[in-house]
Amino acid sequence: MTAQFGAKSTTDEVLAGATLTGKRVLVTGVSAGLGVETARALAAHGATVVGAARDLKKAERATEPVRRDAAHGGSLSLVELDLASLKSVRACADRLTADGKPFDVVICNAGVMATPKGKTSDGFETQFGTNHLGHFVLVNRIASLFRNGSRLVNLSSSGHRFADVNLDDPNFERTPYSEFVAYGRSKTANVLFAVEFDRRHRGNGVRATAVHPGGIMTELGRHMTPELRQMMTKSIEDANKAGNLPPFEWKTVPQGAATSVWAGFVAPADLVGGKFCEDCQVAERNENPAARGGVRGYALDPENAKALWAKSEELVGERF
Repeated sequence: MTAQFGAKSTTDEVLAGATLTGKRVLVTGVSAGLGVETARALAAHGATVVGAARDLKKAERATEPVRRDAAHGGSLSLVELDLASLKSVRACADRLTADGKPFDVVICNAGVMATPKGKTSDGFETQFGTNHLGHFVLVNRIASLFRNGSRLVNLSSSGHRFADVNLDDPNFERTPYSEFVAYGRSKTANVLFAVEFDRRHRGNGVRATAVHPGGIMTELGRHMTPELRQMMTKSIEDANKAGNLPPFEWKTVPQGAATSVWAGFVAPADLVGGKFCEDCQVAERNENPAARGGVRGYALDPENAKALWAKSEELVGERF
């Protein structure tokens, strides 16, 4: 069922023949790139999409293709969400729970990458606070809206291989700051959050997974200097040469969003639940730093996932 899809598959190819009429989906980060394409593909196949974005005016303009391609009863509505502000996150969650309409899939797509050292409005390191803690609070506050049979899809990255989480110093108060180490920590956290959410909720028929979309030229890299971008590309190319692998190729946005919709709607739940997916497949564990692809063991470690959950509750001041 799943072997037919791979790195070059697009959202429309993955969803070919699928009817999503009656399915309700939350997608965060619909003001650009992968979020817009994910919402477009889902609405085009009949899904009712709720798109979350920090800048609603920007999102309104960016999601014109979503409304244009909506078919089979598909639609899009927008809700305000600033993941760098827990006040905004909680307000968004309150609006969704007050509405009371359940979700079939929640796709945590929004994020930032390689930002200069900074803090969220709540004092958390920017990337960890935005990419992980914001989604952690949002998803747990709307957990009652997950239908039986629903799924959570967290967008992680191959960048999780840059670093494990550091629960002793999550905000770089004692550690020298590195844009990519901070990004790696946040992307590992995205995987670990899916692992623990899956463990806690699969008994109720709710599964969770994490995905790597691939290398795509989107607004995600807007904080990267040309030097940082060149350094990242060179490291990938060097790793490919060392492993006798084909040259690195950027994905198109529809190819990048394909794994999200595959994991959310096409792959069997038991196949992807608690796993890390890439190129529309479940990734294998790979500890070789010179090899491309795969997932580090620390990102799937259940004890690491439980510890991150406890630390996240401590940081945000809520228990779930």
